[in-house]
Order: sequence, then C-alpha cells, then structure tokens
Amino acid sequence: MNRYIALVFTFVCVVSCQPSADDKAASQMRLIDSLYQNHDYVATLHAIANLRASHPKAVKSRRRALKIWQDASLKIAQADIARTDLALQATKRAFESEHDIGRRNRLGVKVDSLQVRYDALCGTVRVIHRRQKE
Repeated sequence: MNRYIALVFTFVCVVSCQPSADDKAASQMRLIDSLYQNHDYVATLHAIANLRASHPKAVKSRRRALKIWQDASLKIAQADIARTDLALQATKRAFESEHDIGRRNRLGVKVDSLQVRYDALCGTVRVIHRRQKE
C-alpha cells in the first residue's frame, strides 16, 4: 500500500513540476505584445493565429490574445476606413467636376464601389465594438 502512495506522490510531483501551457506560450505572448506596441497589426494577427494553433490549452494567454486581436483588428479597420473615406471624397469631387459622360459614368461606378466598401468597414467596426463590450 505504501508503494502505491509513494508512486502516486512521485507522479504528482513530476507532473506538477512541468511548465503549464500558459508558461509555454509566454514567449509567443511577449512577441505578440511587442508587435502590437510597434503598431505592426497584421503581424500581430498572424502571431495570435500561430499562438492559437500551437498552444490550444493556454487559456489565459488566449484570452489576453483575444483582447489584443480585437484591438488590432479595430486599428486595421479604422485605418482602412480613413483611406477609403479619403479616396471616396476625392472621387466624389472628381465626379462632380467631370463633364465627359464616359469618364463621369466610370467615376460614378467607382464612387458606388468605394461607398459600399466604406459601409462594410463601418459595419466591421460596429461588430468589433459590440464584441469588445461582451
């Protein structure tokens, strides 16, 4: 009987000395934090995807990475909205000043396309904000 207790005790000691999944994921989390602080949001998203694939049991790290994922996605979407809005405003001005029917029609199609893109990106930002509140 003492043998079994000693064996179980030894097993528990060996298992408890191994690093946890979050400890193993710590180096990747440092990389993710560094990329995010350097405003390299696309690389941050790729690093988080790698963390999810390589450390599926690192729950605390994955929770923290989810917050960073949402923030990085929001920053990317907001920058894309700003670029799209600038292009949309410039195209609208060109559309209003164009007198040639053919060019005006092409600019109208471009305005419509940019407007759809702008609306979709705004929807993405709304979804991210809603998920951040959860």
